[in-house]
Amino acid sequence: MIVLKTRRELDLMREAGRISAAALKVAGEAVAPGVSTAEIDRAAYEYIKSQGATPAFLHYNGFPATACISVNDEVIHGIPDKKHILREGDIVSIDLGAVYNGFYGDNAATFACGTISPEARRLCDTTREALYVGLSKAVAGNRLGDIGYAICEYCVSRGYGVVRDYTGHGVGTHLHEDPSVPNYGKAGKGARLLPGMTIAIEPMINEGVEEVKVLRNDWTVVTADGKLSAHFEHTVAITEGECIILTQC
Repeated sequence: MIVLKTRRELDLMREAGRISAAALKVAGEAVAPGVSTAEIDRAAYEYIKSQGATPAFLHYNGFPATACISVNDEVIHGIPDKKHILREGDIVSIDLGAVYNGFYGDNAATFACGTISPEARRLCDTTREALYVGLSKAVAGNRLGDIGYAICEYCVSRGYGVVRDYTGHGVGTHLHEDPSVPNYGKAGKGARLLPGMTIAIEPMINEGVEEVKVLRNDWTVVTADGKLSAHFEHTVAITEGECIILTQC
């Protein structure tokens, strides 16, 4: 069931989103050669707690950390580890959220660790741009398929694989609510977007094939061909006009 949010609820979600976005900024600023993914996770945890909020991902379905930190061919759900030391040229996808007064924010971005290759930069730029292409379709009266179609066409036309096994989602008093928000689809199809809907749009784009696999830890998703992957995400509110980005720092 899709839950439409009241103005008061949207205000609470805006604060949860602000904290989530600021925590992502803190985590991104910690990305550097020689830093462990566990150190980045700790920085995000401390910031979220300092704001009177709770990390949304910590212990969620058993996940052991504040942030999913996925490096290079890891698509999503990378587990931070003090032994995982970042190296020059890595690309680092960080996905995290915060709970504030019972409402969730959720956002992600892919960061460069030092100087990255032109191919990695192009993938990251395309994935970020694809997020905003999707956001431009997140308007009341459009349908979910309009978002997914726009994202997929943008990325496929540039030679990339669009992950289909994982999608965006509704956000509210739960981290994952209805509806699912795929990064592919048919224009004009799917649930109609209505004012008050709050959704996370999150393209996960691969340098090579769209197929992915899950590692033996039952969390980390990697590309099937070992090539790079990038991930960007915003939580947004649907309005009568342009969507409002709730995870804006």
